[in-house]
Amino acid sequence: MMIVPAGVKVHLALGVTDMRKGMDGLAALVQETLHKDPFSGHLFAFRGRSASMLKILFWDGNGLCLFTKRIDAGGFTWPRMTDPGGTITLTPAQLAMLIEGIDWRSPEKTWRPAKAG
Repeated sequence: MMIVPAGVKVHLALGVTDMRKGMDGLAALVQETLHKDPFSGHLFAFRGRSASMLKILFWDGNGLCLFTKRIDAGGFTWPRMTDPGGTITLTPAQLAMLIEGIDWRSPEKTWRPAKAG
């Protein structure tokens, strides 16, 4: 689980990204394609074509950090691309669901108590 500090935005890059890119390649993508500042402290999430890999780039104040996760079963839920080079903003709770492989757009509660006591 990733803890997102207050005031930090989570940007989900629309479309697919070449997952061979590392920190520098993703930072350049944030700056040149998404037209955002990779050193803002915000989180930038990317997904590959197969939907089984997720990368999150963020600046922690003194260096770039790269979180990578490969999911074993299923895939990461991503919106259909509407604008090339566009992003959407997620809440920290939606990011947590995304990282766990849960469909963050319409989560369902799986357990509800039958009765009190």
